[in-house]
Amino acid sequence: MGEFELIRRYFATASCARAGGEVVLGIGDDCALLAVPAGEVLAISTDTLVAGVHFPEGCDPFLLGQRALAVSASDLAAMGAAPIGFTLALTLPAVEPVWLERFARGLERMASRCALRLVGGDTTRGPLTLTLTVFGRVPEGAALRRDGARPGDLVCVGGGPLGDAAGALPLVLGQRSAAPAVAKPLLDQYWQPLPQLALGQALRGRASAALDISDGLLADCGHLATASGVALFIDAPRVPRSAELVDFMGEEAAFACALAGGDDYRLAFTLPRQHLAALASDWPITVIGEVRDGAGVHLLDAQGRAMEPPRRGYTHF
Repeated sequence: MGEFELIRRYFATASCARAGGEVVLGIGDDCALLAVPAGEVLAISTDTLVAGVHFPEGCDPFLLGQRALAVSASDLAAMGAAPIGFTLALTLPAVEPVWLERFARGLERMASRCALRLVGGDTTRGPLTLTLTVFGRVPEGAALRRDGARPGDLVCVGGGPLGDAAGALPLVLGQRSAAPAVAKPLLDQYWQPLPQLALGQALRGRASAALDISDGLLADCGHLATASGVALFIDAPRVPRSAELVDFMGEEAAFACALAGGDDYRLAFTLPRQHLAALASDWPITVIGEVRDGAGVHLLDAQGRAMEPPRRGYTHF
């Protein structure tokens, strides 16, 4: 099967590849054409996922297709952007029809959930690697950024526990097993994280700074603190953890996963206090700390004393 037949059979005919909305022209020409409404700007982000580094060799391609797009779409949520489309550059060691069919179905499922259209990409031979670029739109001046946090703001995370995806890793790698009632929510969060796109858009004009949690709560909050020139103080007992994670990992390990495990793809943001009541009435959010003068991220115990976490988060190099 040649490159163009591969694209046509598995991707160009997918529902998510149809033009519409802001996508004037999708797959088939040298470039896609996107129309952005007046007064709005494009938000663009690229992620590369490499087999054996970002996902296990030999994993289910259906689950991989979902995860790959969700990871990229989460960056749009972090900027408060409405989704438009995405491109996929797919490097394959060989053409395997069964693998491609399952991968394309997983990709299609997440594209539908995120309202994203496939507008182009590339295929080539080599070690299994996925590079996705996502496109969104946001009103001029309304994008959520990392550099707006101010002393007195609250530190919040989008609804849901942290650490489940990190806790799932021994299950993903086949190192451990667990009862279905415990394993399923952890594995779902690893393979099918749902980007908080609607929450991100609701934070426009409210949150002072935001990002998505990919490398771990403490590490990513560190990026926000540095960009804003402030200190973030996080109350350890308020960091949300699921009962399934605690049951599977134990209290201490679950706490470490929630603080530094990464792969949560929930939003962390700073919020002026006057916006809390209105936002919390419509959206599940958790307040976990506050912004103060200073620098860095500081973890506090139940008595308000400084504590040192076992680790800060994932680093690529």
